[in-house]
Amino acid sequence: MEIILRLLAFILNAFGMLVNKILDIVLPRQKPKFSGIRNPLLKKSVVELVTQLRRGEITSVELVSAYIARVQEVNPSLNAVVEDRFEAALQDAKLADQFIEKASSDFDRVALYTKYPILGVPFTVKESCGLKGLSFAVGSLARRNMKAPQDGDVVELVRAAGGIPLLVSANPEFCMSFETSNNIQGRCLNPYDLQRTSAGSSGGEASLNGCGATTFGVGSDISGSIRLPALFCGVFGHKPTGGLTSVKGHFPYSLTDKKFPEMLQIGPITRFARDLPLLLEIMAGDKKHKLKMSEPVALKDMKVYYAFGYSGFNCLTHPVVDFDIKLAITKAVTCLERGGVQSKKLDLKFLSNSLEIALVSLVDLKGLPSIVTQRADRDPSMRLLMVELFNSIIGHSIFTKEAMVLEVMKRFNGLMATGNMEEYRVEAQKIKSHLNQLLGTQGVLILPTFHTSALCFHTSLLNVTGIDNLLLFNILGLPATHVPMGTNQRGMPIGLQVVAAQYQDKLCLKVAAELEAVFHGWVPPVPHDT
Repeated sequence: MEIILRLLAFILNAFGMLVNKILDIVLPRQKPKFSGIRNPLLKKSVVELVTQLRRGEITSVELVSAYIARVQEVNPSLNAVVEDRFEAALQDAKLADQFIEKASSDFDRVALYTKYPILGVPFTVKESCGLKGLSFAVGSLARRNMKAPQDGDVVELVRAAGGIPLLVSANPEFCMSFETSNNIQGRCLNPYDLQRTSAGSSGGEASLNGCGATTFGVGSDISGSIRLPALFCGVFGHKPTGGLTSVKGHFPYSLTDKKFPEMLQIGPITRFARDLPLLLEIMAGDKKHKLKMSEPVALKDMKVYYAFGYSGFNCLTHPVVDFDIKLAITKAVTCLERGGVQSKKLDLKFLSNSLEIALVSLVDLKGLPSIVTQRADRDPSMRLLMVELFNSIIGHSIFTKEAMVLEVMKRFNGLMATGNMEEYRVEAQKIKSHLNQLLGTQGVLILPTFHTSALCFHTSLLNVTGIDNLLLFNILGLPATHVPMGTNQRGMPIGLQVVAAQYQDKLCLKVAAELEAVFHGWVPPVPHDT
């Protein structure tokens, strides 16, 4: 344990919690100005829409048009869209309808949807994941006019499955923040409270999903960048097992770091848990066999471990978890127990060095471009780095302060003694082995996704000590799903995180589906206009 680091974390943690409480009191919830969902097509899961498309009950043009209209209705309030391809999407939809019409018999249509499982279904893409011909600036003014030269691998797989991309959505600069705000796009707002952030770095996707403006989104997660926005915006988000999905075509990307494709994963964000298995299999591509989705999971044979937070000295340098989130975990465990699941409260004392392990993993990442030089092979001088950090804090830099702070922290080894870093690397491998053995093929671990609901803007750095609860599972390569569990007293979404052993993603998705069935999952920010 690094004493100086922990002392600073304690001070930052205490100040952050105080600021959160004050802002909760002085900033009333600002409800969105857009109306509730009127079109019944927007209330259906991907699984339901695929069935209707296959049967000819709806057309892809109708479906795509409905989602375009919804995006146009909500985006003026949310600022979640970077660039759209609406006209091209409508042309894709007409082509999909022609394919469906030519398959005249039921047999032909089943065969068609076996080959193209989401034919005619619109979806959206986080800008950093790469959608050919659309913006690829990833929040950086230096890349402002850059377009994606080709689809990222996962986007290509989703399109090959028949999906129709509508747009690319907002992310922070170089994805280096858990607030989606940058100097090109400005702020992406939370659909439940326009004074709060949608989180990051997949904030645009979560914001659009949260208000029913997309069937599902393609997001990326290197330190909670799918799960945290999913929490803040009240939807489901899954980070796959490390190495399951290809990260080629994503920016930032490392060509030299072998651990990078394990830590960064691309996965789905959606309003409906029942869509996750289908979407994950599509995104996994030729590795989907590792998931063994066809093998049934019996709820009564599962075992649930749960915890409300860290224990011992570690809890003093991490934020206190909100009571509403602890209550949600209690309700979830009780519900699963009634379904025949065995449960056990877990002491997280084996994660006593969670903060150090998290920081070492970030410091160790190699081959990523600097936001200042835009190059991986040339770091900025320390003087230039400090000047840009100061300028970003006072608002006179082309770079965002959150991204600059992370780059400076990396240069200072996360304030850790270099001689101790190998110890934390070894410890991470031991924890990985322990959890894989503990959870096995039938167990899951339920934890808080984050300590609180959606944050106000400019407070992410004050709450950074809570991020290792997310980042740890990127480091360990374990699958993790955020599950929405209703709203708190302020009307903001809350939820929990379900973790399983490597390649046991289906256990996370099983628990998510069971909890959705009982607690109803996504709660729209504005009641449906029926």
